[in-house]
Parts: sequence; structure tokens; C-alpha cells
Amino acid sequence: MKYYFKLISAFVRRFGSIIFIGILIGVIVFLLLSYLIPRFFLSTPKRIGYTGRYSTKDLPLEISSQIGKGLVTVTQTSVVQPALAKNWVIEEDGKKWIFELDDNLKWQDNKPINLEEINYNFSDVEVTKENNKITFNLREPYIPFVVLLENPIFKKGLLGTGEWKVKKLSIRGDYIQRLDLTKNNQKQIIKFYPTEDQTKLAFKLGEVDEIKNLLSPVPFDEWDNVNIEGNVKTDKVVVIFFNTQDKVLTEKNMRLALNYSVDKNNYPNRAISPINSMSIYFNPQVKSYDFDSEKAKELISELKDKIPEDYELKLISTPNLLDIADKISNNWNNLGISSSVLVSSVIPSDYQAFITIFDIPKDPDQYSLWHSTQEATNITKYKNVRIDKLLEDGRVEQNLDKRKKIYLDFQRYLAEDSPAIFLYNPVWYNVARK
Repeated sequence: MKYYFKLISAFVRRFGSIIFIGILIGVIVFLLLSYLIPRFFLSTPKRIGYTGRYSTKDLPLEISSQIGKGLVTVTQTSVVQPALAKNWVIEEDGKKWIFELDDNLKWQDNKPINLEEINYNFSDVEVTKENNKITFNLREPYIPFVVLLENPIFKKGLLGTGEWKVKKLSIRGDYIQRLDLTKNNQKQIIKFYPTEDQTKLAFKLGEVDEIKNLLSPVPFDEWDNVNIEGNVKTDKVVVIFFNTQDKVLTEKNMRLALNYSVDKNNYPNRAISPINSMSIYFNPQVKSYDFDSEKAKELISELKDKIPEDYELKLISTPNLLDIADKISNNWNNLGISSSVLVSSVIPSDYQAFITIFDIPKDPDQYSLWHSTQEATNITKYKNVRIDKLLEDGRVEQNLDKRKKIYLDFQRYLAEDSPAIFLYNPVWYNVARK
């Protein structure tokens, strides 16, 4: 033992510095492999800019769905599929909805989901929870109710069930300024800006490396070091709403003439309906009102006794559609209808014609927008008994084929009455540095 002890001591005295350096190099290599390399080389954060002011309760679904899931998910075609709920049944003609949760659900902190943590709250809806099932009791049958359950649920803050986890949340006042998300070794930093101009400035200054959902790619369309991706948003439509109670616009032929006189050849991604063209409920055979100046003038000539000489049609536009509004106003002037454009950033309470971007709901139900009883939300003041009946039936019909038929008819009759002109699906742009 003495011999081996002296041998080891002599070896350490002679090669101690080499041994120490070897251990030190081993520790450094270990740190590089386990921490520094994944941190700096494998997971460079994506810094993404969005335009809009959002709280934790109203994040865009394309962001919130990365962090959490709802009981269901709704496809672009309007088909409802399971998410946290593995199945559901509808009872009492659509008044009672029973959802059975998927087995072994867990939050991102790896704790099991308790039924009491499913925190959907709706006015006039009684909620009961037992035996891994959650039941919603509605006062009236309402088939579109299921779409509301796509909204993700969160345990606290933004602790959800999705693939991406919130690492850091920065809030100023009531609004989110920044979200740091992680998934394995991947990172996203999402920053929010009040206006599109401020979002673009942040990109120019290097605060973000990508921008999502720009209405206009200018000035980046002239930059050489960026990639621009255009996405047609079939869930949005540029539409001109008419005030159907206006002294002249109450005439159906007037609305038809204005519709025919708009040169829709100028607009790619033509839209003909308030229903998403990808939806199973979309009717591709509705009247499209292609540009026909002769037809428009013929209809106007039949109304000459009903249009006052001093009549002026004011088209109110949101700021981002001002160029389009000017072109349409010129179309109407060419028809012989005096027209001018006004700008408003909010929905006007009193107007004749209003052009805006309409967000198409995932379910085809548009009762609030077109039913004659909905004074607060039926901005066209539109009244049509046939449309009212179709909208009422569509809310309670459970049979898919019958429900499709209802909304195919709804689109056809609405187009024939023309309380609005559906122009095109807008293109939103994503910009990223190369």
C-alpha cells in the first residue's frame, strides 16, 4: 500500500498541472454541450411583431392556440373537431351540451387538469361538472354555441395545454407588450405595437426580425434583404355596407345599380358572399354582379323620379381602404350618382355606404348582422322576412345537410337583395429578414 501511495503521489506531483487542465477542459466542454451550444446556436429566438392591442383574455387565436387548447377546434372549412374534449352530445334540441374530457389531460406544469379549472363563463348558461364531463345548459337552442368552445382555456395567467409555454409576460396597463414563448429548445419573442406604422418602424430598427399580418408590404417590397409572403385571408372580406333605410338606398334597384357599376375586375381574390369560401357552407353559385355599366345605367334610369337632383352618396371608409374607396366613388360618379369619400376609424352610427374589412365568423350564423330584430348590430338596418326565417332556422338545425341547405339559401337570397357589396378577400403579408 505504501508503494502504491508513493507511486500515485509522485505521478500527481509530476503531472498535476496536466491533470488539472484536463479536468478544466472537460468541465468547459460539458458546459458547452449541455448549455451554451443549445442556448446560442440551436435556439436563436424568433422575434415577431404583431399590430394590435391585446390583453391576456383576447389574444389572437393564432397566438393563443399555440399556448392552450379549447374543448374543440374548428377547421378553416367550419368543421368542428375534438381537442381537450374527446366527444360530446347534444340534447334537448340544442339546449344541453355534454362534453367528455380526454383522458389524462395535464397543464404545462405537468399537473392534471381538474374539471373545476375548465373556466368557460357565459351569461345565461348554467355549467355543471362531474365524472370527467362538463355540461352547458342553454336557455334556448343554439347550435353555433360549440364554436365558442374553441377559445383556449388557461389555469392562471397564460398557463395552458399547448406546445408553447409562456416564459415571460410583459404588460403595460391592460395590454400585453411582449410574450416570450418556449418549446423544447425553440424560442419566440412576440412584441405588440398599437399601429402598423409602429410595427414597421420596429422592423426597420431591428427590434423584430419578422412581422405578421401586414395590410401593406410597403416599403419592404423594395428591400433586397427580406422575404415577403402574401396570404389570402378567406376569413375576411372587404365589403360595402348600405344603409337600407336611406331615402334612396332603400330602393333595391339602386343598390343593384351601384353593385353592377363597381369595376370588380380591379380586385383579385373576388368575394361574393359573407361566408368563408373554404367553408362547407359556402355557396359558389350566388350572383356575382360582375361589372356591367350598361345594366347599371338601365337600372338607374328606372329610378330617375326617385333620386333627388341634389342627392349625394357619401362613402365612409376606414383609413386603410381609402384608395379602394376613391376608386369606387369614381365608379359611382361615372354612373351619374354624385359621390364623395369620408374617412372614419370607427363604425359610423349614421351613414349611407360604409366600406370596411369584415371578419367572417367560423360558424355560418350571422343572425346579429342581418336579422331585422338586431338593431344594435344590424348596421345595414336590413329587413327581410325570408332572411330572418333562414337565420332563425340555421341557429337550431342540428342535421348537417339541412343546415348547409339553409345557409346556401341564405347567401343566395341575400345576394339577390344586395344590402351589401362583397368585393374581395384581402391579402395579409408576412415579412422576414433573409
